[in-house]
Amino acid sequence: MRFKDVFSIIGPSMIGPSSSHTAGAVRLGRVARQLLGEQPKKVEITLYGSFADTYRGHGTDLALIGGLLDYETDDPRIPVAAEEAEALGVEIAFLTSKDKADHPNTVRFHLSSETRELSMTGASIGGGNVEIVNVNQFDVKFTAVYPTLVISHHDRPGMIADITALLGRSEINIGFMDLDRKGRDREAMTVIETDVSIPDSLIEELKNLSMIHEIKKVDLAERGE
Repeated sequence: MRFKDVFSIIGPSMIGPSSSHTAGAVRLGRVARQLLGEQPKKVEITLYGSFADTYRGHGTDLALIGGLLDYETDDPRIPVAAEEAEALGVEIAFLTSKDKADHPNTVRFHLSSETRELSMTGASIGGGNVEIVNVNQFDVKFTAVYPTLVISHHDRPGMIADITALLGRSEINIGFMDLDRKGRDREAMTVIETDVSIPDSLIEELKNLSMIHEIKKVDLAERGE
């Protein structure tokens, strides 16, 4: 088995008994929150596999809620995250599914606020690490280990070249890229993981490209770093 770094071996600093069921769950919630771009009002969380079997006993439910509130993995408020969400007026429903998922620790979010909706499916794959496999019905994968752009756009010739050219001119190195589209000349989504955080000014430049609909940034760097 290959590890990306020492962090993958020793795991994260965290609240809770399990890096998969708590730390990874916090990160999944944070990714969903950042993709929505604001605090959700209503949340439906569907759990699969071992998540569905043990989520209450392992504190996975509280970890997921904590992530949705943008808590970090070692935030002392995680054990009372449900109460915190209720106080903020966030309605959260947990469902379980017997459907087979690609990974036993899989969760699907459906988030809504007054102005936005988001669906996201991901898995906690061990050591606090996660893998996102679907965003708004697009089959795109990313790990959120690195700063990530999730770009919704129309499929057109030259789109990827235009995006990568802007990043290159700003000396932003691309570590990974994935793309899914509904068909030729239809809606598409591109995910780009970069070596460094992407400044907001560059994101605004990217938004000005033709047929870009929306750009979301996912950056799980601990705020104390």
